[in-house]
Amino acid sequence: MVFAWRGGPEARCLLLSLLFLAAWEAGSGQVHYSVPEEAKHGTFVGRIAQDLGLELAELVPRLFRVASKGRGDLLEVNLQNGILFVNSRIDREELCGRSLECSIHLEVVVERPLQVFHVEVAVKDINDNPPVFPVKEQRLYVSESRLPDSRFPLEGAWDADIGANCILTYRLSYSDYFMLDVNSKNEENKQLELVLRKSVDREETPKHNLLLTATDGGKPELTGSVQVLVTVMDVNDNAPSFQQSEYEVRIFENSDNGTVVIRLNASDPDEGINREVSYSFNSFVPPMVIDQFSIDSKSGEIKIRKNLDFEKVSFFKIRIDATDRGQPPMAGHCTVLVKVLDINDNAPQISLTLMSLPVSEDAPLGTVIALISVSDLDSGVNGHVTCTLSPHAPFKLVSTFKNYYSLVLDSALDRESVSGYAVVVTARDGGSPSLSATASVSVEVADVNDNAPVFAQPEYTVFVKENNPPGCHIFTVSARDVDAQENALVSYSLVERRVGERALSSYVSVHAESGKVYALQPLDHEELELLQFQVSARDAGVPPLGSNVTLQVFVLDENDNAPALLPPGAGAGGSAVSELVSRSVGAGHVVAKVRAVDADSGYNAWLSYELLPAGGARSPFRVGLYTGEISTTRALDEADAPRQRLLVLVKDHGEPALMATATVLLSLVDSGQVPKTSLRASSGAAVVETALVDVNVYLIIAICAVSSLLVLSLLLYTALRCSASPKEGACGPGKPVLVCSSAVGSLSYSQQRRQRVCSGEGPPKTDLMAFSPSLPPVPPGSVVAMGDPEASFDSTGKVGCCYILCINIFINLV
Repeated sequence: MVFAWRGGPEARCLLLSLLFLAAWEAGSGQVHYSVPEEAKHGTFVGRIAQDLGLELAELVPRLFRVASKGRGDLLEVNLQNGILFVNSRIDREELCGRSLECSIHLEVVVERPLQVFHVEVAVKDINDNPPVFPVKEQRLYVSESRLPDSRFPLEGAWDADIGANCILTYRLSYSDYFMLDVNSKNEENKQLELVLRKSVDREETPKHNLLLTATDGGKPELTGSVQVLVTVMDVNDNAPSFQQSEYEVRIFENSDNGTVVIRLNASDPDEGINREVSYSFNSFVPPMVIDQFSIDSKSGEIKIRKNLDFEKVSFFKIRIDATDRGQPPMAGHCTVLVKVLDINDNAPQISLTLMSLPVSEDAPLGTVIALISVSDLDSGVNGHVTCTLSPHAPFKLVSTFKNYYSLVLDSALDRESVSGYAVVVTARDGGSPSLSATASVSVEVADVNDNAPVFAQPEYTVFVKENNPPGCHIFTVSARDVDAQENALVSYSLVERRVGERALSSYVSVHAESGKVYALQPLDHEELELLQFQVSARDAGVPPLGSNVTLQVFVLDENDNAPALLPPGAGAGGSAVSELVSRSVGAGHVVAKVRAVDADSGYNAWLSYELLPAGGARSPFRVGLYTGEISTTRALDEADAPRQRLLVLVKDHGEPALMATATVLLSLVDSGQVPKTSLRASSGAAVVETALVDVNVYLIIAICAVSSLLVLSLLLYTALRCSASPKEGACGPGKPVLVCSSAVGSLSYSQQRRQRVCSGEGPPKTDLMAFSPSLPPVPPGSVVAMGDPEASFDSTGKVGCCYILCINIFINLV
């Protein structure tokens, strides 16, 4: 040790004391030093040579050496300066363990003379060892069922230092569940206990990592720590739980059987068999769901067992249980909501409610015909339905509400044009591909009395033979009403008027239902040639509608009047004609004329004259066939009887022919005896005869020309009529004779032609058609009937009649 000399007398006293102590120790042979452990190499310990009283120069010669009891390398002496220093690391704990006193004993030996000195070097403890726990990790197992304040012992730390350096204090890292309790009976026996603050939950915190730290009392403090791993032992105190309490699944209704709807996963925070979970349907699940779905008890898969149908059930609520195998077992629950998604697998449905059938043809626009409702079991666009109407008709669809429509009248109806409509309502959904349905609505149009009966012609011409039997059917009128039922039921009646002094109904009547016209009494052509009247046709509608047709009934002549002879002079009576004839007249001289008339007309009034033979002698006279003129056939001679009695037969052309006989008395006289008047008459007769010859030539030419034109017209018309539609009925040939007569004489023109005469009551007939000069013109297209009440006569007869009338007028003018 080195001491510095400073101070006063007190210091000197202290120094003297120390020197005395050193001398005493040298005398005793032991020197004491101290050195802290863990001192560095070369650390000064003491001036051992000086303290032992040895000179530095004699250290080597006297073979100065230091020996240690097993620790000779820890300290060393520098022989140059006699200083003891630290040679290697000194660890007090290694040298002395936990002994409170620790020193290194040195023996110093010198020779010449031999001397042995004892040196004790006390090793001072420093805080160079931290507290050390016996294990790196302390494990504790705590059941989660342990109650609070339960205690669990812990192993404390050990510090190799001594004294204050080994006094340990403990602290535990913060935990909500655990705290540290140190029971310090003494410094060497400290009991550490881990105290449970509150119950642990393995499922919440299965392990607790705590840090136990021990701190010694050295300066600076050293610490040591150990991990305390607390493992919480499981008990079956947790039920399996699902991630969600409710699951929502959407699946199409056309999914196949066996399709996985959802895979459930329930977790149990317990361990071992306490966490083994099995799945099942809850006991409250209805049988319908169990029939529809299945669940795998191990995997938790829910699968489709039967085909889904959105239209039957669109939503399933399934309660699932997850049960562990603990004792007692615990169960968790969840709900699976299965929403079945719709596909377009249902066609729309149409419901019809007919309202106004049949529909009156005068129904106002907007009249509701039918109510239509459409539905589709699908949903969304698959259930969105639109309606259309086809074909084009006077109706339209009006949407009144969602999926409700009204079929209403859109335009005016006319039953006579269209009596009924068949419309098709098409309902189509919005799916892809879309589905559709159709419904047919038959709309019958009800009739209203908006049409009057209509005759085919405004006027009919009817020919009836006179002397008909009373009640004879002469014609049938027919009116057509395009309405229906009672509105088309036509009844006929006469439009009453006066015919002369008599009522029309005394002549004719009409059957109210059939329209047959009857002659109530015999008709007389000579009294009434034309009977014109109207027939009314009325329907049974409300109000009734009607129309009229005009009938012109011509009374045809029958041969019921014999020819009547006219007197030779105006106002003269008698039937005999007396004339004086000069014997000097030549051949062809007109000597007399027989005049006769017939009250009939036409053929029946067409008279012909014939000279009846009187005895065996040939008469020198002849009579004109149609003129009644008596003329000479040769020159008269003396052999001829002076008095000639001629018998002239006058007959008409009726069937049968009626006749009358005229007597002509001719007196033959010499030329000088003939009165002047007779001569003038004879010369005039000659002139007339010459003129008649010329007229006959022109007449023949005219008749041939007109006949040719008429034949051509008839042939053309016959060809056209025969090639026409056969709906006219059975027709047969006829041979009517057209006769025109005049007041000055009778001229016959006979044209044989085929006439189509149609009858609904009997076989075809051939009738005589006679026309009088006073016959009015027949309207175009009018029907002419005679004899047979159902017969019809076309306008060709009128053409022929016109030709004949023209010829007749021509002849009369000539």
